[in-house]
Amino acid sequence: MNKTIRRASVFVLLLVFALLVRATWVQYYDGQALADDKDNRRNTIALYSEPLGNIVVGGDAVTGSARTKSGDLAYKRTYTDGALYSAVTGYSSQAYGATQLEGIYQDLLDGSDNRLKSVMDTVTDKRSDPGNVITTIDPDVQKAAYDALGDNKGAAVAIDPTTGKILAVVSTPSYDPSRITTGDKEVWEQLTQNADKPMTNRALRQPLPPGSTFKLVVAAAALEDGLYSSVDEKTASPDPYPLPQSSGKLTNENPSAPCENASIRVALQYSCNNVFGSLAVDLGQDKVRAMAEKFGFNDEAQDVPVRAYESVYPSDMDEAQTALSGIGQFDVTATPLQMAMVSAAIANGGKLVSPHMVSQITDSGGDVLENYDDNAETEEIVSSDTAEQLQSAMQTVVDKGTGTNAQISGATVGGKTGTAQHGENNSKTPYAWFTSYGKADGKEVAVAVLVEQSNAARSEVSGNGLAAPVARKVMEAALKD
Repeated sequence: MNKTIRRASVFVLLLVFALLVRATWVQYYDGQALADDKDNRRNTIALYSEPLGNIVVGGDAVTGSARTKSGDLAYKRTYTDGALYSAVTGYSSQAYGATQLEGIYQDLLDGSDNRLKSVMDTVTDKRSDPGNVITTIDPDVQKAAYDALGDNKGAAVAIDPTTGKILAVVSTPSYDPSRITTGDKEVWEQLTQNADKPMTNRALRQPLPPGSTFKLVVAAAALEDGLYSSVDEKTASPDPYPLPQSSGKLTNENPSAPCENASIRVALQYSCNNVFGSLAVDLGQDKVRAMAEKFGFNDEAQDVPVRAYESVYPSDMDEAQTALSGIGQFDVTATPLQMAMVSAAIANGGKLVSPHMVSQITDSGGDVLENYDDNAETEEIVSSDTAEQLQSAMQTVVDKGTGTNAQISGATVGGKTGTAQHGENNSKTPYAWFTSYGKADGKEVAVAVLVEQSNAARSEVSGNGLAAPVARKVMEAALKD
């Protein structure tokens, strides 16, 4: 063999070797990346080749799968009372992916979760029968919250304080996930470009200034720190309260209210800004922040299991800003979930059971793969004495204070109103808040309601006027026999 032929042979062999290496690389490395690519149509075809598992509320599935009449996707996702439960389920769309419980448990619902595989499934690499997600949502409580919010833009969360089970998660205006399951572009654009943001989960994922509902956190900090030993001890709080290092003064909505040097009970009853601005400064921002964080503020990983947006108590404030933070203003923000957690911990003797809206996940036969009710953690936020005192003060708010619209015959109800200012120079319509708890006949519930916008005149916007009636109806549904 002459030199030219030998060189050509070696070159050809090198080319063949390179092709083999490349084929191996594509098959075992790039192949997986291509298979996992979100734009790979085969993944969608596989996902919807069989019926999906279901999300269950009150023993009944609120999701389903229906045979398609055309196209390469055999099934599409369907929803029962989609608008009622969208803040719980999220959506599973052939074009836009999956969110919330649909997204978190997608592997379980499509049968690809390894926990579902039998020995035969493993041998044959067959997709297993899908599992189901059993929620903690109470359909009566959910509907009561949805109906009570009505045409208002807002949200409501209800929690059983003793178990941490989330009984309702409602955000309005809502949307029907069934409308986007097949990827209707026009509907998608209508929903995503709507100024009212119907696809935003206001209950979990839109923190806003909590206003005077945050005063419960400041009151808890003052009692736990020993700044005051009782909710009935008079405080040192002039009315109006002169903001430190500022020419401004902290005044009260009701100038005739007995807020000067008022006790914590009276200050909650009349929602005295001067008292809680003074308490926040006397405690200092670090102590207020520490208490807020015990309740769940500044937690970037608040999963229920849907990831809730972080509720924030700010840092690096001057004393004037600290005073404003004491009334839930400045840069303090909270979700309705967070404010429901505050009331839940107080109602439960100072102990917060981790809130969760999934009770169990099961295989297709109903065998439990994981039980979240059994794994719920309990943390002591405040002492039982502090909790009892705050419960008593919150009851005063409802019995004869700013929260009378939350009264329920035959039930013990405590609450705190909030009217949060926002916009430049407080130019925009305030947010109406109410956080509360109710107890009757061995049942308990904690509820937080936010009314972000309504048809009410600005002068009529208040926590008692707009949010407390919603909370009352939610509590009535949760406490009924």
